Amino acid sequence: MSIRNVTLIGTGIMGAPMARNIAAAGFNLTVWNRTRAKTEPLADVATVADDPQTAVAQADAIVTMVDNSPIVTEIYFGGNGIAERAPKGALFIDMSSIQPAVARDHAQMLSQSGHRHLDAPVSGGEKGAIEATLAIMAGGEAEDFADAEKLLSSMGRATHVGAHGAGQVAKLANQAIVAVTIGAIAEASLLAQEGGCDPAALRDALMGGFATSRILELHGERMLERNFIPGGPLELHLKDLENALEVADAARLKLPLTEQTRDAFRALVHDMKMGRHDHAAYLLWLEAINPGKRLGSGETKAPPLKG
Repeated sequence: MSIRNVTLIGTGIMGAPMARNIAAAGFNLTVWNRTRAKTEPLADVATVADDPQTAVAQADAIVTMVDNSPIVTEIYFGGNGIAERAPKGALFIDMSSIQPAVARDHAQMLSQSGHRHLDAPVSGGEKGAIEATLAIMAGGEAEDFADAEKLLSSMGRATHVGAHGAGQVAKLANQAIVAVTIGAIAEASLLAQEGGCDPAALRDALMGGFATSRILELHGERMLERNFIPGGPLELHLKDLENALEVADAARLKLPLTEQTRDAFRALVHDMKMGRHDHAAYLLWLEAINPGKRLGSGETKAPPLKG
């Protein structure tokens, strides 16, 4: 099935630049967000809908990019859910990060109403969304992935990783790697400084060696600059780690590094009220458990603390 008319629901930090890239690829784009002010800047490239039901009325494909499972479920199947208003055969592409079991439930329910479904969460953060370089992990039927490949490619590099729910499992694996690596970089940077090494020089020295990573490049720089304005908010990454450990528990797996990093993120979100900080703020937790230690001397840049 050819996809021409695309609706994107959720135009926040990630969704807004994704919408621009979809439009730039030549698709007819409609957008909707619960907060209309977040859609109005997209009026130059998309039709701004007044409600989600109107937004999907002519859609060949519907992309959702929202915070969590309950929001996706409400948008799809709530009192004014879009599943009843979308054309038969429409392809629902959920690019949110949610529990794999919920993604499988969504796929089954949508199939019963004559629709198709891919779970296709992403990695790459705001920068990847802007530059259309997101890593996109898709679960679902191979035929549906083939139909969606051009659309997904407008936002990044898409890979079909398995059946319904597999995209979400792949994203959880990604989030475990990212979280643990963020922690390792924070600890290595503080270790270097306290051991007499220039931590900025350390980062430069490590780039190109076995420790090289996108996380060292970007989040290592964030830590050195003490810039914790998101980016990727801690509260969303904590949700992903909780979901990863839920899957691990069901599979009877023990993941100690993921558990320890989850505990640090929990402390940052619940005790230190830093849920909206970038996940590089692991450094702030590390400094809190090492009184008197602080990476660098610059001013800390962060969103307001949550109440």
